[in-house]
Amino acid sequence: MIKTTYIGHACLLIQSQNCTMLTDPVWFDPHWEEINVLCPSIVLDFEKVPQVDVLNISHIHMDHFDVRTLAYLRNSKILSPDVKVFAPDDDIMLEIMRELDYAEIEVVEDFRPYKVKDITLTYTPSILPKGEPPEHGFLIEDGEVTIWNQVDSVVTPQVIEYIYKFCEQIDLAHVRFETLLEGNFVFHQPLKLPFVEYQSFLKMVKMLKPKFILPGSAAFRYSDEFGFLNNFSFPTSPQQFLIDLAEFCPEVKRSAFAHGDVVEISKHGVKILPQDSDFVRTDANDKSIVEFKPVAAVPSIKTLTKEKAAHEKQRQEVITFVEEEMVDQLLQTEMAEVWLHWKISYQLEVFGAEGCSYIWTIDFSEEPKVQRGRTAKVNMYEGIACSELYGLIQKKANWDFIGGSAQYRTFHNIYKVENGGFQYYPQEKRFPQPLRIIFPNDREMKIEQFMKDVRRWKNKAPPVGISVS
Repeated sequence: MIKTTYIGHACLLIQSQNCTMLTDPVWFDPHWEEINVLCPSIVLDFEKVPQVDVLNISHIHMDHFDVRTLAYLRNSKILSPDVKVFAPDDDIMLEIMRELDYAEIEVVEDFRPYKVKDITLTYTPSILPKGEPPEHGFLIEDGEVTIWNQVDSVVTPQVIEYIYKFCEQIDLAHVRFETLLEGNFVFHQPLKLPFVEYQSFLKMVKMLKPKFILPGSAAFRYSDEFGFLNNFSFPTSPQQFLIDLAEFCPEVKRSAFAHGDVVEISKHGVKILPQDSDFVRTDANDKSIVEFKPVAAVPSIKTLTKEKAAHEKQRQEVITFVEEEMVDQLLQTEMAEVWLHWKISYQLEVFGAEGCSYIWTIDFSEEPKVQRGRTAKVNMYEGIACSELYGLIQKKANWDFIGGSAQYRTFHNIYKVENGGFQYYPQEKRFPQPLRIIFPNDREMKIEQFMKDVRRWKNKAPPVGISVS
């Protein structure tokens, strides 16, 4: 028998007779650049968490790879002295984990079995576009039952066929259900249920044919300051998925699964034990805050710097950058030819305090130069908080926070008219945005994004007692 306890979001504690495995631990709120919180919130008794033999990280996204929790675990007694740590072949993740003193890390390979005590782990791949960070789901077997945790991985029929070369039957599957519209609001992309992707989740369950499924890996929300994004990011819910799955493949048993619930998986079947954990439970079921309503009110961007003198200093540096440096930097990039070809009329709006904003325009249909104010034609727009543009200039900000908190928003209506012809750039495709080209989301930015948390949390005394997320 295997027992699984749902701690929060994508974090599971999986226990066989002789082995305990912890996956994707995120135990503190807020997380992910302090934008997100677990939803529902949890009460976690650190001193009662069982000792862990295997620590698994599926991928580098910050709702799965949380520096604060990893720093806490490294300084606690929860990890056994000979803990096995498994992670994907992601050089940034591996560098950050070494900074946190995780010296011995097993870099996983697709469909290679790993034996730890009485369990066998087999990692399943995610079929992602080139350039995306690697991630994995995993099979876990104890000789009696087999569990598959999809996590956030994207699977194909070929992957499912290959899974069945390693096992005869999936007794329990934790599967994806949420078609998260992360970034659609910021990039002015459609705010609606992506039917093809959502249908693929249902089809995957039907093809996989597990005995039992639980929806997983999407139990968070935006924290209060950024709470309006809860109306724009989560087009489905676990309950909706279970209802649809009952119609799509009624032969598969299913259940909701809440933080603090325990599930026992044996050859006799699956048993759900609501709130049966002795170390974690649901605190407040605030899932009603997450309601898909893309017609809801949208607040304006505003600078996050509250102190007036600090804001004025940042504003002056931003003005200097825009008016004296920005055009030269843009013309030195490879994208300059693209902007010139499409004769872009680009507007940059920087949002300050108390509803104030500052607008500049650069016209690429003639010799590019920056001018204050609006022009009659705008077909490329970027709006950003003054605090965040200042942070980019100082190399202290990152796009995960700026985009994730909607402190940046963009749209384009790219077309050109000449000699009786009309050409346009498809609106569903992202067009190269000047700020994102000048300040690329490169390795240097990503490393600093994690290192600031390493500096903040490494070697900090671990918390004791009970924590409420």
